[in-house]
Amino acid sequence: MASPCQIDRRHLAALLALGALLGLLAAAPAAFADILTPEDGGGSPPAERTDVLYEITLWMALPIFLLVEGVLIYSLVKHRFRRGAPEPAQVRGNTRLEIGWTVGAAAILVVLTVITLAFLPGIRDPEAGGAQRAGAVAVAATDQPDVPPGGPSLNVRVVGQQYIWRYDYPGPGRLFAYHRMVVPTDTTITLDITSQDVQHSFWIPELFGKADAVPGHINDMWFKVTEEGVYRGNCAELCGENHAQMIGEVEAMSPDRYRAWADRQRSDIRTAARALADQRRRMQAQQGAGEGSLLRQ
Repeated sequence: MASPCQIDRRHLAALLALGALLGLLAAAPAAFADILTPEDGGGSPPAERTDVLYEITLWMALPIFLLVEGVLIYSLVKHRFRRGAPEPAQVRGNTRLEIGWTVGAAAILVVLTVITLAFLPGIRDPEAGGAQRAGAVAVAATDQPDVPPGGPSLNVRVVGQQYIWRYDYPGPGRLFAYHRMVVPTDTTITLDITSQDVQHSFWIPELFGKADAVPGHINDMWFKVTEEGVYRGNCAELCGENHAQMIGEVEAMSPDRYRAWADRQRSDIRTAARALADQRRRMQAQQGAGEGSLLRQ
């Protein structure tokens, strides 16, 4: 006949196995459906590497979480209060167990640190390919990522302001856009990110991680899109009462379509500037005529 200790051990093992199985069955579909993982798409290296790093951490942490929660639930059920039951043995500590989980946790942190440090350079700095400019001469910030030679690149200045994003492009003539940044595909895009009022945070989850937009300071980020499309994000820093409406978008298109868009945008900006100048001259002329009429009277 099995002893009570053996029965308890079998019950504990069965409960832990069942809890782990149920947890994995519940978490695996959610993870593969991108519920537990960051958004991906667009083929941008920083986003893909961040996603891989996140998933490594998730799958290392998930079994530990299930084990700890399983033991906790078992202990709560097994050792719940019962009237008339004798007082349970008071555990004062277990040196071996405490050393074991301390060393185990430290080893896991060391492994995650090494993996993270291996991934960070690829997230922080562009891969090989980039000093030939995408139809313009890029203006580089002193602290932006180093762009290696060998492929097309474009530098865009991103300015946050309550509650919209402005994108300033390099090259001859004024070229800027609000709300939606337009970029060519297969091009290394480096960003100089700042703010003109309060602190914001620029984040397009499918393309790159968060980068704070701080007044008087430039933070840098980069991405490279291989698939045409529109990628959306939000300001990730509470910046005022309309923070939720501060949407950011990136539209990636072929280099030929991008050059056509840039030409149209420059033309529209010149046309609007001329119209504004004409309106200002008419208003000044009308104001001068009115003042002359008053003087004659």
